[in-house]
Amino acid sequence: MPAPAGRAEPTNRPSLGVVFRPQLPPERLRSVALAADAAGLDALWLWEDCFYEAGVSAAAAALAWTSRLRVGVGLLPVPLRNVALTAMEVATLARLFPGRVEVGIGHGVQDWMAQVGEQVDSPMTLLREYATALRALLAGQRVTAHGRYVHLEDVALEWPPAEMPPLVIGAVGPRTVALSGELADGTLLTGGTSPETLRAVCAQLDAARAAAGVQGSHGVTVYLIAATGGDAAHRLDAELRSWALDPAQEVAIAGDAEQLAEGVRRWTAAGADAVVLQPTQDEPDLEGFIDVIGREVLPLV
Repeated sequence: MPAPAGRAEPTNRPSLGVVFRPQLPPERLRSVALAADAAGLDALWLWEDCFYEAGVSAAAAALAWTSRLRVGVGLLPVPLRNVALTAMEVATLARLFPGRVEVGIGHGVQDWMAQVGEQVDSPMTLLREYATALRALLAGQRVTAHGRYVHLEDVALEWPPAEMPPLVIGAVGPRTVALSGELADGTLLTGGTSPETLRAVCAQLDAARAAAGVQGSHGVTVYLIAATGGDAAHRLDAELRSWALDPAQEVAIAGDAEQLAEGVRRWTAAGADAVVLQPTQDEPDLEGFIDVIGREVLPLV
């Protein structure tokens, strides 16, 4: 069995991005995307939370408004979409904006999936079948699959991407982490992930890839809840409690540019290749937050 190449070796600095939370109205996205592009950030990540904004349409708009910014969708819940449709949408974005698209897939919130009549008995089986078919379709292959959930008969994209975008899986539990290590090019971790947990996840990924004999690099992206400004500590404490997270644990960062940069370095040292700062829900000036991250924090990391 050939040894896997493992996860990507650290570069001079991690990729640094921010989240546009879908609890903000869609009409706010343009100014936020332009601010992130102008501030020099590497990436803007979008969520597809039910029942707020759709990830693919929002990503297309953000990509069209900007010139160099990478746009990620983290993540698309697989029960909501036929895999052929997801392949068509991702391929279209990748051809229109080569090298600037990163779309993650995952189980989705099970309560929401039940609410729309799409909850499945075995989310792990669905995700495995879905990720396998999606990778093959994006690679330009003709696919026939008759799994428990994914059914395709002689399906191939007419316009596959010229350069295949990375397949990213959102993971929390150990079985999904192992599946991501085996099948995906990258893993997306939720906000509230501590450096200690991140190290454990990276070890699980490496073990899963070694067991599967997988070649190639595997990037790890982590959302990191963050706040800056005079009331940063107070807002961060309230934010963590709203997520049922313990403010005493090392799961978020608050402070000035140097303190935020030091936090990014801690998560990078624990194994993150990309850190995506997640503002608090009550962030009073998102464009200002982005400007601080791009112009003051980024040079320090």
